[in-house]
Amino acid sequence: MEAVPPRARAYVACVALAALLCLLPLPVLRTPWWAVLLLALVYAGCEELARRRFGGTFYPVLLAAAFLLPPPAAAFVPLPAAALVPAGRRPEGLRRTWRAAQLAVAVWAAARVHWGLGGRDAVVHSDFPYVLLPAGAAVLAFCLALTVLDGCMRALAVGVAPAPLGQRGAPPARRAWSGLFLRSLAPVGVHGLAGLMMAVLWRSPYGPVAALLVLLPMCVSWWVYAQYHRERAAHRATIRALVQAVDIKDGYTRGHSERVGRASMMIARELGMDDERVEVLRFAGILHDVGKLGVPTRLLRKDGPLTPEERRVIELHPEYGHEMVRGISFLGEARSAILHHHERLDGSGYPYGLTGGQIPECARVVAVADAFDAMTSTRSYRRARPVGAALQELKRCAGAQFDPRMVTALVRALGRHGWHPAVTAEDDTPAGPPVAPAPGRQEARR
Repeated sequence: MEAVPPRARAYVACVALAALLCLLPLPVLRTPWWAVLLLALVYAGCEELARRRFGGTFYPVLLAAAFLLPPPAAAFVPLPAAALVPAGRRPEGLRRTWRAAQLAVAVWAAARVHWGLGGRDAVVHSDFPYVLLPAGAAVLAFCLALTVLDGCMRALAVGVAPAPLGQRGAPPARRAWSGLFLRSLAPVGVHGLAGLMMAVLWRSPYGPVAALLVLLPMCVSWWVYAQYHRERAAHRATIRALVQAVDIKDGYTRGHSERVGRASMMIARELGMDDERVEVLRFAGILHDVGKLGVPTRLLRKDGPLTPEERRVIELHPEYGHEMVRGISFLGEARSAILHHHERLDGSGYPYGLTGGQIPECARVVAVADAFDAMTSTRSYRRARPVGAALQELKRCAGAQFDPRMVTALVRALGRHGWHPAVTAEDDTPAGPPVAPAPGRQEARR
Protein backbone atom coordinates (compact mmCIF):
# COMPACT_ATOMS: atom_id res chain seq x y z
CA MET A 1 0.00 0.00 0.00
CA GLU A 2 3.05 2.26 -0.20
CA ALA A 3 2.09 3.35 -3.74
CA VAL A 4 -1.61 3.93 -3.20
CA PRO A 5 -3.60 4.79 -6.35
CA PRO A 6 -5.44 8.13 -6.24
CA ARG A 7 -8.81 6.36 -6.48
CA ALA A 8 -7.99 4.38 -3.33
CA ARG A 9 -7.01 7.57 -1.48
CA ALA A 10 -10.30 9.13 -2.53
CA TYR A 11 -12.12 6.03 -1.27
CA VAL A 12 -10.39 6.29 2.13
CA ALA A 13 -11.44 9.94 2.31
CA CYS A 14 -15.06 8.97 1.58
CA VAL A 15 -15.05 6.28 4.29
CA ALA A 16 -13.49 8.76 6.74
CA LEU A 17 -16.26 11.25 5.93
CA ALA A 18 -18.86 8.54 6.52
CA ALA A 19 -17.23 7.81 9.91
CA LEU A 20 -17.48 11.50 10.83
CA LEU A 21 -21.16 11.51 9.92
CA CYS A 22 -21.65 8.52 12.23
CA LEU A 23 -20.20 10.65 15.06
CA LEU A 24 -22.22 13.82 14.40
CA PRO A 25 -24.87 13.43 17.16
CA LEU A 26 -22.13 12.50 19.68
CA PRO A 27 -21.92 15.83 21.61
CA VAL A 28 -25.63 15.85 22.46
CA LEU A 29 -25.89 12.23 23.61
CA ARG A 30 -26.62 11.55 27.25
CA THR A 31 -23.92 8.94 27.56
CA PRO A 32 -21.63 8.24 30.53
CA TRP A 33 -18.37 9.44 29.00
CA TRP A 34 -16.27 7.53 31.48
CA ALA A 35 -17.69 4.31 29.98
CA VAL A 36 -16.92 5.42 26.43
CA LEU A 37 -13.37 6.44 27.32
CA LEU A 38 -12.76 3.27 29.36
CA LEU A 39 -13.86 1.03 26.48
CA ALA A 40 -11.78 3.09 24.04
CA LEU A 41 -8.64 2.78 26.17
CA VAL A 42 -9.19 -0.94 26.78
CA TYR A 43 -9.61 -1.48 23.05
CA ALA A 44 -6.42 0.49 22.32
CA GLY A 45 -4.53 -1.66 24.83
CA CYS A 46 -5.90 -4.86 23.31
CA GLU A 47 -4.94 -3.69 19.81
CA GLU A 48 -1.38 -2.94 20.92
CA LEU A 49 -1.15 -6.37 22.56
CA ALA A 50 -2.55 -8.00 19.44
CA ARG A 51 -0.08 -6.18 17.22
CA ARG A 52 2.92 -7.16 19.34
CA ARG A 53 2.01 -10.71 20.34
CA PHE A 54 -0.78 -12.20 18.27
CA GLY A 55 -0.71 -10.58 14.84
CA GLY A 56 -4.49 -10.15 14.71
CA THR A 57 -7.36 -7.84 15.59
CA PHE A 58 -9.31 -8.01 18.85
CA TYR A 59 -13.03 -7.29 18.31
CA PRO A 60 -14.77 -8.24 21.63
CA VAL A 61 -14.36 -4.74 23.11
CA LEU A 62 -15.74 -3.11 19.97
CA LEU A 63 -18.74 -5.42 19.90
CA ALA A 64 -19.33 -4.89 23.63
CA ALA A 65 -19.41 -1.16 22.86
CA ALA A 66 -21.98 -1.82 20.13
CA PHE A 67 -24.14 -3.71 22.67
CA LEU A 68 -23.76 -1.10 25.44
CA LEU A 69 -23.62 2.33 23.80
CA PRO A 70 -25.68 4.37 21.36
CA PRO A 71 -24.37 4.08 17.77
CA PRO A 72 -22.46 7.41 17.69
CA ALA A 73 -20.75 6.69 21.03
CA ALA A 74 -19.90 3.13 19.93
CA ALA A 75 -18.38 4.51 16.71
CA PHE A 76 -16.03 6.67 18.80
CA VAL A 77 -14.48 3.67 20.64
CA PRO A 78 -12.03 2.54 17.88
CA LEU A 79 -10.71 6.05 17.19
CA PRO A 80 -8.16 6.46 20.05
CA ALA A 81 -6.49 3.19 19.03
CA ALA A 82 -5.77 4.72 15.62
CA ALA A 83 -3.88 7.55 17.34
CA LEU A 84 -2.07 5.41 19.93
CA VAL A 85 -1.23 2.15 18.10
CA PRO A 86 1.37 2.35 15.28
CA ALA A 87 0.16 1.24 11.85
CA GLY A 88 3.42 -0.64 11.25
CA ARG A 89 3.64 0.05 7.51
CA ARG A 90 3.73 3.11 5.30
CA PRO A 91 1.95 5.33 4.45
CA GLU A 92 1.20 5.31 8.17
CA GLY A 93 -1.17 8.28 8.20
CA LEU A 94 -3.35 6.83 5.47
CA ARG A 95 -3.38 3.41 7.14
CA ARG A 96 -4.39 4.89 10.51
CA THR A 97 -7.18 6.89 8.88
CA TRP A 98 -8.43 3.86 6.96
CA ARG A 99 -8.42 1.53 9.94
CA ALA A 100 -10.14 4.04 12.23
CA ALA A 101 -12.79 4.97 9.67
CA GLN A 102 -13.47 1.37 8.66
CA LEU A 103 -13.99 0.20 12.25
CA ALA A 104 -16.03 3.27 13.20
CA VAL A 105 -18.47 2.62 10.35
CA ALA A 106 -18.65 -1.13 11.11
CA VAL A 107 -19.24 -0.59 14.85
CA TRP A 108 -21.84 2.09 14.11
CA ALA A 109 -23.69 -0.34 11.81
CA ALA A 110 -23.59 -3.10 14.44
CA ALA A 111 -24.84 -0.76 17.20
CA ARG A 112 -27.58 0.61 14.95
CA VAL A 113 -28.88 -2.88 14.18
CA HIS A 114 -28.60 -3.96 17.83
CA TRP A 115 -30.48 -0.97 19.19
CA GLY A 116 -33.06 -1.09 16.40
CA LEU A 117 -33.95 -4.67 17.44
CA GLY A 118 -34.32 -3.75 21.11
CA GLY A 119 -31.01 -5.23 22.15
CA ARG A 120 -30.29 -2.52 24.72
CA ASP A 121 -33.23 -3.50 26.92
CA ALA A 122 -32.41 -7.20 26.54
CA VAL A 123 -28.82 -6.57 27.74
CA VAL A 124 -29.96 -4.40 30.67
CA HIS A 125 -32.40 -7.03 31.88
CA SER A 126 -30.23 -10.04 30.91
CA ASP A 127 -33.14 -11.35 28.89
CA PHE A 128 -31.87 -14.74 27.68
CA PRO A 129 -32.25 -16.20 25.12
CA TYR A 130 -33.83 -13.17 23.41
CA VAL A 131 -30.64 -11.16 23.89
CA LEU A 132 -28.91 -13.49 21.39
CA LEU A 133 -31.14 -12.39 18.48
CA PRO A 134 -30.17 -8.70 18.29
CA ALA A 135 -26.58 -9.57 19.21
CA GLY A 136 -26.35 -12.08 16.34
CA ALA A 137 -27.85 -9.56 13.91
CA ALA A 138 -25.32 -6.96 15.08
CA VAL A 139 -22.42 -9.39 14.48
CA LEU A 140 -23.71 -10.06 10.96
CA ALA A 141 -23.96 -6.31 10.31
CA PHE A 142 -20.41 -5.82 11.61
CA CYS A 143 -19.06 -8.61 9.36
CA LEU A 144 -20.99 -7.34 6.35
CA ALA A 145 -19.71 -3.79 6.79
CA LEU A 146 -16.11 -4.97 7.09
CA THR A 147 -16.56 -7.22 4.04
CA VAL A 148 -17.94 -4.45 1.84
CA LEU A 149 -15.30 -1.93 2.91
CA ASP A 150 -12.40 -4.41 2.63
CA GLY A 151 -13.61 -5.69 -0.73
CA CYS A 152 -13.72 -2.19 -2.17
CA MET A 153 -10.23 -1.47 -0.87
CA ARG A 154 -8.87 -4.68 -2.38
CA ALA A 155 -10.38 -3.81 -5.74
CA LEU A 156 -9.10 -0.23 -5.68
CA ALA A 157 -5.73 -0.42 -3.91
CA VAL A 158 -4.08 -3.84 -4.01
CA GLY A 159 -5.88 -5.36 -6.97
CA VAL A 160 -7.46 -8.78 -7.09
CA ALA A 161 -5.45 -11.98 -6.70
CA PRO A 162 -5.57 -14.55 -9.52
CA ALA A 163 -8.74 -16.60 -9.53
CA PRO A 164 -8.48 -19.86 -7.58
CA LEU A 165 -8.70 -23.19 -9.37
CA GLY A 166 -12.24 -23.73 -10.58
CA GLN A 167 -13.12 -20.00 -10.61
CA ARG A 168 -11.38 -19.01 -13.82
CA GLY A 169 -13.27 -16.34 -15.68
CA ALA A 170 -15.02 -14.90 -12.61
CA PRO A 171 -15.41 -11.10 -12.91
CA PRO A 172 -12.73 -9.15 -10.97
CA ALA A 173 -15.41 -7.24 -9.04
CA ARG A 174 -16.80 -10.53 -7.74
CA ARG A 175 -13.37 -11.95 -6.88
CA ALA A 176 -12.55 -8.89 -4.76
CA TRP A 177 -15.17 -9.98 -2.20
CA SER A 178 -14.85 -13.72 -2.77
CA GLY A 179 -14.76 -15.55 0.56
CA LEU A 180 -14.23 -12.44 2.72
CA PHE A 181 -17.57 -12.67 4.53
CA LEU A 182 -17.48 -16.40 5.26
CA ARG A 183 -13.85 -16.31 6.42
CA SER A 184 -14.55 -13.52 8.90
CA LEU A 185 -17.91 -14.76 10.18
CA ALA A 186 -16.68 -17.55 12.49
CA PRO A 187 -13.92 -15.60 14.33
CA VAL A 188 -16.06 -12.46 14.61
CA GLY A 189 -18.95 -14.61 15.88
CA VAL A 190 -16.72 -15.91 18.70
CA HIS A 191 -15.62 -12.36 19.49
CA GLY A 192 -19.28 -11.34 19.46
CA LEU A 193 -20.13 -13.90 22.15
CA ALA A 194 -17.31 -12.56 24.31
CA GLY A 195 -18.50 -9.01 23.69
CA LEU A 196 -22.05 -9.99 24.69
CA MET A 197 -20.76 -11.53 27.92
CA MET A 198 -18.90 -8.29 28.64
CA ALA A 199 -22.02 -6.21 27.98
CA VAL A 200 -24.28 -8.35 30.20
CA LEU A 201 -21.77 -8.34 33.07
CA TRP A 202 -21.23 -4.58 32.62
CA ARG A 203 -24.96 -3.99 33.17
CA SER A 204 -25.11 -6.49 36.03
CA PRO A 205 -24.54 -5.62 39.73
CA TYR A 206 -20.91 -6.77 39.29
CA GLY A 207 -20.15 -3.83 36.99
CA PRO A 208 -17.34 -3.02 34.53
CA VAL A 209 -14.61 -4.79 36.51
CA ALA A 210 -16.34 -8.16 36.08
CA ALA A 211 -16.92 -7.35 32.41
CA LEU A 212 -13.23 -6.71 31.81
CA LEU A 213 -12.32 -10.03 33.43
CA VAL A 214 -13.97 -11.72 30.42
CA LEU A 215 -10.96 -10.60 28.41
CA LEU A 216 -8.55 -12.79 30.39
CA PRO A 217 -9.74 -16.23 29.15
CA MET A 218 -10.32 -14.69 25.72
CA CYS A 219 -6.70 -13.53 25.57
CA VAL A 220 -5.46 -16.94 26.71
CA SER A 221 -7.49 -18.75 24.02
CA TRP A 222 -6.34 -16.23 21.44
CA TRP A 223 -2.72 -16.80 22.46
CA VAL A 224 -3.17 -20.55 22.01
CA TYR A 225 -4.74 -19.97 18.59
CA ALA A 226 -1.89 -17.64 17.62
CA GLN A 227 0.67 -20.23 18.74
CA TYR A 228 -1.04 -22.83 16.55
CA HIS A 229 -0.80 -20.54 13.53
CA ARG A 230 2.84 -19.75 14.29
CA GLU A 231 3.54 -23.48 14.39
CA ARG A 232 1.82 -23.97 11.03
CA ALA A 233 3.82 -21.07 9.60
CA ALA A 234 7.01 -22.72 10.87
CA HIS A 235 5.95 -25.98 9.19
CA ARG A 236 5.45 -24.20 5.89
CA ALA A 237 8.80 -22.44 6.23
CA THR A 238 10.50 -25.80 6.82
CA ILE A 239 8.88 -27.27 3.72
CA ARG A 240 9.72 -24.21 1.61
CA ALA A 241 13.36 -24.42 2.66
CA LEU A 242 13.59 -28.10 1.72
CA VAL A 243 11.89 -27.57 -1.65
CA GLN A 244 14.09 -24.58 -2.47
CA ALA A 245 17.16 -26.66 -1.69
CA VAL A 246 15.99 -29.36 -4.11
CA ASP A 247 15.21 -26.77 -6.81
CA ILE A 248 18.68 -25.23 -6.46
CA LYS A 249 20.33 -28.65 -6.73
CA ASP A 250 18.13 -29.91 -9.56
CA GLY A 251 16.81 -26.87 -11.44
CA TYR A 252 15.85 -29.24 -14.24
CA THR A 253 12.60 -30.09 -12.44
CA ARG A 254 11.98 -26.68 -10.82
CA GLY A 255 8.30 -26.21 -9.97
CA HIS A 256 7.65 -29.95 -10.29
CA SER A 257 7.29 -30.46 -6.53
CA GLU A 258 4.69 -27.72 -6.11
CA ARG A 259 2.64 -29.09 -9.00
CA VAL A 260 2.80 -32.64 -7.64
CA GLY A 261 1.59 -31.27 -4.31
CA ARG A 262 -1.33 -29.60 -6.05
CA ALA A 263 -2.27 -32.73 -8.02
CA SER A 264 -1.99 -34.88 -4.88
CA MET A 265 -4.34 -32.51 -3.08
CA MET A 266 -6.86 -32.70 -5.93
CA ILE A 267 -6.82 -36.51 -5.82
CA ALA A 268 -7.20 -36.56 -2.03
CA ARG A 269 -10.19 -34.21 -2.14
CA GLU A 270 -11.81 -36.26 -4.88
CA LEU A 271 -11.43 -39.35 -2.68
CA GLY A 272 -13.29 -37.57 0.13
CA MET A 273 -10.38 -37.31 2.56
CA ASP A 274 -10.73 -34.85 5.44
CA ASP A 275 -8.98 -31.47 5.30
CA GLU A 276 -6.15 -32.50 7.63
CA ARG A 277 -5.27 -35.51 5.50
CA VAL A 278 -5.54 -33.46 2.31
CA GLU A 279 -2.94 -31.09 3.78
CA VAL A 280 -0.66 -34.03 4.62
CA LEU A 281 -0.98 -35.32 1.03
CA ARG A 282 -0.04 -31.87 -0.24
CA PHE A 283 3.09 -31.95 1.93
CA ALA A 284 3.86 -35.44 0.61
CA GLY A 285 3.62 -34.27 -2.99
CA ILE A 286 5.76 -31.21 -2.38
CA LEU A 287 8.49 -33.15 -0.58
CA HIS A 288 8.41 -36.41 -2.54
CA ASP A 289 11.79 -35.71 -4.20
CA VAL A 290 13.57 -34.17 -1.19
CA GLY A 291 15.91 -37.19 -1.15
CA LYS A 292 17.59 -35.83 -4.29
CA LEU A 293 19.59 -33.67 -1.91
CA GLY A 294 21.55 -36.83 -1.16
CA VAL A 295 22.17 -37.70 -4.83
CA PRO A 296 25.32 -36.34 -6.54
CA THR A 297 24.44 -33.29 -8.64
CA ARG A 298 26.39 -34.62 -11.63
CA LEU A 299 23.95 -37.55 -11.88
CA LEU A 300 20.85 -35.35 -11.65
CA ARG A 301 22.17 -33.11 -14.42
CA LYS A 302 23.74 -35.80 -16.61
CA ASP A 303 22.80 -35.40 -20.28
CA GLY A 304 23.52 -38.90 -21.49
CA PRO A 305 22.05 -42.28 -20.49
CA LEU A 306 22.62 -43.52 -16.95
CA THR A 307 24.76 -46.55 -16.23
CA PRO A 308 23.23 -49.31 -14.06
CA GLU A 309 25.37 -48.16 -11.13
CA GLU A 310 24.28 -44.54 -11.55
CA ARG A 311 20.67 -45.64 -11.80
CA ARG A 312 20.96 -47.56 -8.53
CA VAL A 313 22.36 -44.43 -6.82
CA ILE A 314 19.47 -42.29 -8.03
CA GLU A 315 16.97 -44.95 -6.95
CA LEU A 316 18.17 -44.40 -3.38
CA HIS A 317 16.56 -40.93 -3.27
CA PRO A 318 13.28 -42.15 -1.66
CA GLU A 319 15.27 -43.67 1.22
CA TYR A 320 17.41 -40.55 1.55
CA GLY A 321 14.25 -38.44 1.65
CA HIS A 322 12.65 -40.63 4.29
CA GLU A 323 15.74 -40.34 6.48
CA MET A 324 15.74 -36.55 6.10
CA VAL A 325 12.13 -36.09 7.20
CA ARG A 326 11.81 -38.96 9.69
CA GLY A 327 12.15 -36.62 12.66
CA ILE A 328 9.57 -34.07 11.36
CA SER A 329 6.51 -35.26 13.26
CA PHE A 330 3.90 -33.00 11.64
CA LEU A 331 4.41 -34.72 8.27
CA GLY A 332 2.68 -37.88 9.54
CA GLU A 333 1.99 -40.37 6.76
CA ALA A 334 3.65 -38.07 4.23
CA ARG A 335 6.91 -39.67 5.31
CA SER A 336 5.81 -43.08 4.00
CA ALA A 337 4.68 -41.44 0.75
CA ILE A 338 8.17 -40.01 0.30
CA LEU A 339 9.66 -43.48 0.85
CA HIS A 340 7.28 -45.47 -1.38
CA HIS A 341 6.12 -43.13 -4.19
CA HIS A 342 8.14 -45.11 -6.78
CA GLU A 343 6.66 -48.49 -5.83
CA ARG A 344 4.39 -50.14 -8.44
CA LEU A 345 1.35 -52.33 -7.92
CA ASP A 346 2.95 -55.21 -9.82
CA GLY A 347 6.06 -55.15 -7.57
CA SER A 348 8.48 -53.82 -10.20
CA GLY A 349 9.04 -50.49 -8.41
CA TYR A 350 11.61 -49.41 -5.85
CA PRO A 351 13.07 -49.21 -3.23
CA TYR A 352 11.44 -52.38 -1.76
CA GLY A 353 9.37 -53.85 -4.60
CA LEU A 354 6.09 -53.69 -2.64
CA THR A 355 2.91 -54.91 -4.35
CA GLY A 356 -0.78 -53.91 -4.27
CA GLY A 357 -2.10 -53.10 -0.81
CA GLN A 358 1.41 -53.25 0.69
CA ILE A 359 1.98 -49.79 -0.79
CA PRO A 360 0.61 -47.06 1.52
CA GLU A 361 -2.42 -45.23 0.13
CA CYS A 362 -0.69 -41.86 0.34
CA ALA A 363 2.22 -43.18 -1.75
CA ARG A 364 -0.22 -44.41 -4.42
CA VAL A 365 -1.72 -40.91 -4.58
CA VAL A 366 1.66 -39.22 -4.99
CA ALA A 367 2.79 -41.78 -7.59
CA VAL A 368 -0.09 -40.83 -9.89
CA ALA A 369 0.39 -37.08 -9.29
CA ASP A 370 4.14 -37.39 -9.91
CA ALA A 371 3.75 -39.32 -13.18
CA PHE A 372 1.02 -36.96 -14.42
CA ASP A 373 3.13 -33.83 -13.90
CA ALA A 374 6.22 -35.50 -15.37
CA MET A 375 4.28 -36.23 -18.56
CA THR A 376 2.64 -32.79 -18.82
CA SER A 377 5.85 -30.79 -18.18
CA THR A 378 8.34 -29.83 -20.90
CA ARG A 379 11.74 -31.42 -20.36
CA SER A 380 15.00 -31.02 -22.26
CA TYR A 381 14.55 -34.42 -23.95
CA ARG A 382 10.88 -34.00 -24.96
CA ARG A 383 7.95 -31.62 -25.18
CA ALA A 384 5.09 -31.81 -22.69
CA ARG A 385 2.24 -34.16 -23.53
CA PRO A 386 -1.31 -32.78 -23.64
CA VAL A 387 -3.32 -33.43 -20.49
CA GLY A 388 -5.63 -35.81 -22.33
CA ALA A 389 -2.74 -37.90 -23.62
CA ALA A 390 -1.18 -38.06 -20.15
CA LEU A 391 -4.45 -39.25 -18.66
CA GLN A 392 -4.76 -41.93 -21.33
CA GLU A 393 -1.27 -43.17 -20.44
CA LEU A 394 -2.18 -43.26 -16.74
CA LYS A 395 -5.29 -45.29 -17.57
CA ARG A 396 -3.23 -47.67 -19.69
CA CYS A 397 -0.84 -48.29 -16.79
CA ALA A 398 -3.57 -48.49 -14.13
CA GLY A 399 -3.62 -51.83 -12.36
CA ALA A 400 0.02 -52.64 -13.15
CA GLN A 401 1.92 -49.48 -12.24
CA PHE A 402 -0.74 -47.17 -10.73
CA ASP A 403 -3.74 -47.64 -8.46
CA PRO A 404 -6.85 -47.40 -10.71
CA ARG A 405 -8.79 -45.64 -7.94
CA MET A 406 -6.23 -42.82 -7.81
CA VAL A 407 -6.16 -42.50 -11.59
CA THR A 408 -9.95 -42.29 -11.72
CA ALA A 409 -9.94 -39.65 -8.96
CA LEU A 410 -7.44 -37.51 -10.87
CA VAL A 411 -9.44 -37.81 -14.09
CA ARG A 412 -12.62 -36.71 -12.29
CA ALA A 413 -10.84 -33.82 -10.51
CA LEU A 414 -9.30 -32.52 -13.73
CA GLY A 415 -12.64 -32.84 -15.51
CA ARG A 416 -14.20 -30.65 -12.83
CA HIS A 417 -11.43 -28.08 -12.28
CA GLY A 418 -9.03 -28.34 -15.20
CA TRP A 419 -5.25 -28.14 -14.86
CA HIS A 420 -3.50 -24.78 -14.69
CA PRO A 421 0.15 -25.41 -13.70
CA ALA A 422 2.37 -22.45 -12.90
CA VAL A 423 4.81 -21.43 -15.64
CA THR A 424 8.36 -22.55 -14.86
CA ALA A 425 11.73 -22.07 -16.48
CA GLU A 426 11.28 -25.30 -18.42
CA ASP A 427 8.04 -24.00 -19.95
CA ASP A 428 10.01 -21.30 -21.79
CA THR A 429 11.85 -23.83 -23.95
CA PRO A 430 11.57 -22.74 -27.61
CA ALA A 431 9.24 -24.80 -29.75
CA GLY A 432 10.90 -27.47 -31.80
CA PRO A 433 10.73 -31.10 -32.75
CA PRO A 434 10.39 -33.63 -29.92
CA VAL A 435 13.65 -35.05 -28.59
CA ALA A 436 13.77 -38.75 -27.83
CA PRO A 437 14.39 -39.45 -24.15
CA ALA A 438 17.73 -40.89 -23.19
CA PRO A 439 17.36 -44.38 -21.70
CA GLY A 440 16.87 -44.23 -17.97
CA ARG A 441 16.80 -40.48 -17.83
CA GLN A 442 13.06 -39.84 -17.52
CA GLU A 443 12.69 -42.02 -14.44
CA ALA A 444 15.77 -40.39 -12.89
CA ARG A 445 14.31 -36.95 -13.32
CA ARG A 446 11.08 -37.92 -11.58
